[in-house]
Amino acid sequence: MEARLNLMSKPVAAKAMKHIIAAGMELRESTLPAATRELVMLRASQINGCAGCVDMHTKDAAHAGETSVRLNLVAVWREATVFTEAERAALELVEEGTRIADAAGGVSDAVWANAAKHYDEDQLAALVTQIAVINAFNRLNVINQQPAGDYKVGQFG
Repeated sequence: MEARLNLMSKPVAAKAMKHIIAAGMELRESTLPAATRELVMLRASQINGCAGCVDMHTKDAAHAGETSVRLNLVAVWREATVFTEAERAALELVEEGTRIADAAGGVSDAVWANAAKHYDEDQLAALVTQIAVINAFNRLNVINQQPAGDYKVGQFG
Protein backbone atom coordinates (compact mmCIF):
# COMPACT_ATOMS: atom_id res chain seq x y z
CA MET A 1 0.00 0.00 0.00
CA GLU A 2 1.24 3.47 -0.85
CA ALA A 3 0.07 6.92 0.15
CA ARG A 4 -1.80 8.86 -2.51
CA LEU A 5 0.71 11.71 -2.38
CA ASN A 6 4.07 12.48 -0.87
CA LEU A 7 2.84 15.64 0.81
CA MET A 8 6.32 16.70 1.87
CA SER A 9 7.41 16.79 -1.77
CA LYS A 10 4.69 19.31 -2.68
CA PRO A 11 5.91 22.85 -1.85
CA VAL A 12 2.70 24.38 -0.50
CA ALA A 13 1.69 21.27 1.47
CA ALA A 14 5.24 20.87 2.83
CA LYS A 15 5.27 24.48 4.09
CA ALA A 16 1.90 24.05 5.78
CA MET A 17 2.87 20.71 7.31
CA LYS A 18 6.10 22.15 8.71
CA HIS A 19 3.98 24.58 10.74
CA ILE A 20 1.72 21.79 12.02
CA ILE A 21 4.79 19.70 12.90
CA ALA A 22 6.35 22.69 14.69
CA ALA A 23 3.15 23.21 16.68
CA GLY A 24 3.26 19.57 17.78
CA MET A 25 6.90 19.91 18.82
CA GLU A 26 6.17 23.03 20.89
CA LEU A 27 3.56 21.12 22.87
CA ARG A 28 6.29 18.84 24.20
CA GLU A 29 7.46 21.82 26.25
CA SER A 30 4.15 22.13 28.10
CA THR A 31 3.61 20.90 31.65
CA LEU A 32 0.92 18.51 30.41
CA PRO A 33 2.27 15.05 31.30
CA ALA A 34 3.90 13.32 28.33
CA ALA A 35 1.95 10.13 29.03
CA THR A 36 -1.31 12.08 28.86
CA ARG A 37 -0.29 13.68 25.56
CA GLU A 38 0.44 10.25 24.06
CA LEU A 39 -2.82 8.75 25.32
CA VAL A 40 -4.75 11.70 23.88
CA MET A 41 -3.02 11.44 20.51
CA LEU A 42 -3.59 7.70 20.40
CA ARG A 43 -7.29 7.99 21.27
CA ALA A 44 -7.97 10.70 18.67
CA SER A 45 -6.12 8.63 16.08
CA GLN A 46 -8.20 5.55 16.93
CA ILE A 47 -11.43 7.52 16.61
CA ASN A 48 -10.35 8.98 13.27
CA GLY A 49 -9.08 5.67 11.88
CA CYS A 50 -5.59 7.07 11.32
CA ALA A 51 -3.41 3.99 11.04
CA GLY A 52 -0.17 5.95 10.70
CA CYS A 53 -0.78 7.94 13.88
CA VAL A 54 -1.95 4.88 15.83
CA ASP A 55 1.29 3.17 14.78
CA MET A 56 3.40 6.19 15.77
CA HIS A 57 1.80 7.00 19.09
CA THR A 58 1.60 3.39 20.23
CA LYS A 59 5.31 2.93 19.54
CA ASP A 60 6.34 6.30 20.99
CA ALA A 61 4.31 5.68 24.16
CA ALA A 62 5.74 2.17 24.60
CA HIS A 63 9.25 3.51 24.08
CA ALA A 64 8.59 6.13 26.78
CA GLY A 65 7.60 3.37 29.20
CA GLU A 66 3.86 3.08 28.72
CA THR A 67 2.58 -0.44 29.40
CA SER A 68 1.00 -2.63 26.75
CA VAL A 69 -2.01 -3.11 29.04
CA ARG A 70 -2.76 0.62 29.11
CA LEU A 71 -2.10 1.03 25.39
CA ASN A 72 -4.42 -1.86 24.60
CA LEU A 73 -7.16 -0.41 26.80
CA VAL A 74 -7.16 3.17 25.48
CA ALA A 75 -9.98 2.34 23.05
CA VAL A 76 -12.13 1.14 25.95
CA TRP A 77 -10.89 3.53 28.63
CA ARG A 78 -14.34 4.00 30.20
CA GLU A 79 -14.42 0.36 31.29
CA ALA A 80 -10.71 0.14 32.14
CA THR A 81 -9.36 0.63 35.66
CA VAL A 82 -5.78 1.43 34.63
CA PHE A 83 -6.16 5.18 34.00
CA THR A 84 -6.01 7.98 36.55
CA GLU A 85 -8.96 10.32 37.00
CA ALA A 86 -6.94 13.06 35.27
CA GLU A 87 -6.18 10.79 32.29
CA ARG A 88 -9.84 9.80 32.10
CA ALA A 89 -10.81 13.48 32.01
CA ALA A 90 -8.33 14.08 29.17
CA LEU A 91 -9.59 11.03 27.25
CA GLU A 92 -13.17 12.24 27.62
CA LEU A 93 -12.15 15.71 26.39
CA VAL A 94 -10.32 14.30 23.37
CA GLU A 95 -13.32 12.17 22.46
CA GLU A 96 -15.75 15.08 22.56
CA GLY A 97 -13.22 17.41 20.94
CA THR A 98 -12.61 14.93 18.13
CA ARG A 99 -16.28 14.05 17.60
CA ILE A 100 -17.53 17.65 17.58
CA ALA A 101 -19.91 16.95 14.70
CA ASP A 102 -21.65 14.28 16.79
CA ALA A 103 -22.82 16.76 19.44
CA ALA A 104 -24.70 19.94 18.59
CA GLY A 105 -22.93 21.87 21.33
CA GLY A 106 -19.41 20.53 20.80
CA VAL A 107 -17.57 19.84 24.05
CA SER A 108 -20.03 19.83 26.94
CA ASP A 109 -19.65 22.04 29.99
CA ALA A 110 -19.52 18.91 32.18
CA VAL A 111 -16.59 17.44 30.24
CA TRP A 112 -14.77 20.78 30.31
CA ALA A 113 -15.37 21.20 34.05
CA ASN A 114 -14.07 17.70 34.71
CA ALA A 115 -10.87 18.40 32.76
CA ALA A 116 -10.48 21.73 34.55
CA LYS A 117 -10.53 19.90 37.91
CA HIS A 118 -7.36 18.05 36.93
CA TYR A 119 -5.40 20.49 34.77
CA ASP A 120 -4.43 24.13 35.22
CA GLU A 121 -5.14 26.68 32.48
CA ASP A 122 -1.74 26.26 30.81
CA GLN A 123 -2.21 22.49 30.73
CA LEU A 124 -5.76 22.87 29.43
CA ALA A 125 -4.49 25.16 26.67
CA ALA A 126 -1.85 22.58 25.76
CA LEU A 127 -4.44 19.79 25.86
CA VAL A 128 -6.88 21.66 23.60
CA THR A 129 -4.08 22.55 21.19
CA GLN A 130 -2.81 18.95 21.20
CA ILE A 131 -6.29 17.72 20.32
CA ALA A 132 -6.48 20.18 17.41
CA VAL A 133 -2.99 19.30 16.13
CA ILE A 134 -3.50 15.52 16.24
CA ASN A 135 -6.85 15.88 14.52
CA ALA A 136 -5.14 17.86 11.73
CA PHE A 137 -2.51 15.12 11.33
CA ASN A 138 -5.20 12.44 11.38
CA ARG A 139 -7.15 14.13 8.62
CA LEU A 140 -4.06 14.60 6.45
CA ASN A 141 -3.10 10.94 6.83
CA VAL A 142 -6.59 9.49 6.38
CA ILE A 143 -7.33 11.55 3.27
CA ASN A 144 -3.91 10.62 1.88
CA GLN A 145 -4.28 6.93 2.87
CA GLN A 146 -0.95 7.01 4.66
CA PRO A 147 0.08 3.39 5.35
CA ALA A 148 1.13 2.23 8.80
CA GLY A 149 3.57 -0.23 10.28
CA ASP A 150 6.97 1.13 9.30
CA TYR A 151 7.27 3.95 11.83
CA LYS A 152 10.48 3.95 13.88
CA VAL A 153 10.53 5.69 17.27
CA GLY A 154 11.97 9.18 16.94
CA GLN A 155 11.71 9.13 13.15
CA PHE A 156 10.10 12.56 13.00
CA GLY A 157 12.07 14.31 15.72
